[in-house]
Amino acid sequence: MKLLFIADGRSPIALNWIGYFVAQGHEVHLASLYPCQPDLRLASLSIIPVAFSGAVEQGSSVAGRASLKKRLMRAIATPAVRTWLRHTFVPRSLPKAATELQSLIDKLQPDLIHAMRIPYEGMLAALVELSAPLLISVWGNDFTLHAPATHHLTRLTKLALQRADALHTDCQRDLDLARQLSFAADKPGVVLPGGGGIQMDVFYPHTLGREAGGEGCVIINPRGLRAYVRSDTFFEAVPRVLARHPEAQFICPAMQNQPEAESWASRLGAGDSLSLLPRLSRVQMAAAYRQAQIVLSITEHDGTPNTLLEALACGCFPIVGDIPSLREWIRDGENGFLVDPGDADALAKAVGAALLDPELRARAREINLKMIAARAEYGAVMERAEQFYSALAK
Repeated sequence: MKLLFIADGRSPIALNWIGYFVAQGHEVHLASLYPCQPDLRLASLSIIPVAFSGAVEQGSSVAGRASLKKRLMRAIATPAVRTWLRHTFVPRSLPKAATELQSLIDKLQPDLIHAMRIPYEGMLAALVELSAPLLISVWGNDFTLHAPATHHLTRLTKLALQRADALHTDCQRDLDLARQLSFAADKPGVVLPGGGGIQMDVFYPHTLGREAGGEGCVIINPRGLRAYVRSDTFFEAVPRVLARHPEAQFICPAMQNQPEAESWASRLGAGDSLSLLPRLSRVQMAAAYRQAQIVLSITEHDGTPNTLLEALACGCFPIVGDIPSLREWIRDGENGFLVDPGDADALAKAVGAALLDPELRARAREINLKMIAARAEYGAVMERAEQFYSALAK
């Protein structure tokens, strides 16, 4: 098949998905809304910038080196403010970007176009005349956070769902929400992990003996700072956990040099018990998960977080926000804990309960490893995705 992906070409999630089709020998073209240099053998790469495209890292070759605009945004804005700025200005830049995308589609004449999330790739695709079926992916907060943020985003979300010929969601809740909005009941949909699933040669557990014995007490929060992540709940819970479990260690990838995180860490005075780490590679993340006993995912808006699936594949005990999409994976008290994402005391108590119960963690680990193998193994997930593509492209 000749495939055109409209995606953020810097995203490991998108590249993990796209890479499968490259490896299978399809003719893969990528239109990225952000400058990037992905390490994939693409048939072509086109950059179609939108507002704030220049305020991000410029691809994998310079990962870790932020642009001046990005440093300014970090300095003057919280994640919530940055999200508001994008909600306000990116939609205004889409008509110009649509002109470039239209030219690309007319030139390539792909068999299938896949916009890899609604804001803003699916919205962009909805503004052009399509010569091929359009598949749109929905990521965890497209409907609950982004769509209702402004009247313009609501309208563009509904337009994208109307123009889509098929939908891919990472949880059943989002497919149900799409039907309630404007995605027709007779159009096909598929529920698959957003990044294509877990590559179990990278994300695998530590030895069972370590977990069952309860050695160590490392808690990992891999969610970073985002508008929908309750970082306040997490940081407020840290000293409450340490008061009862002073040996506990919290590690936080992608929070190093983040003013908001550094401010919280300074106020808490947690010292060496709280480590703000830089952004880690996939291999480094897998090693960090294997070091930890507990993973936290405390969010108000979410689908199926790839970080959660990765952590489960590495044997971590999950404590997550009690929201519908995460109930599709976690059964409270059986294979993890569900907590009110706004309740720091409840989070601290859940962490303490997990630390004190290695047998529960061991039982949950076995349940979760089997669940990941059955529902989220990369090869099986992507084989289903390829079959879905083939049916659409006919």
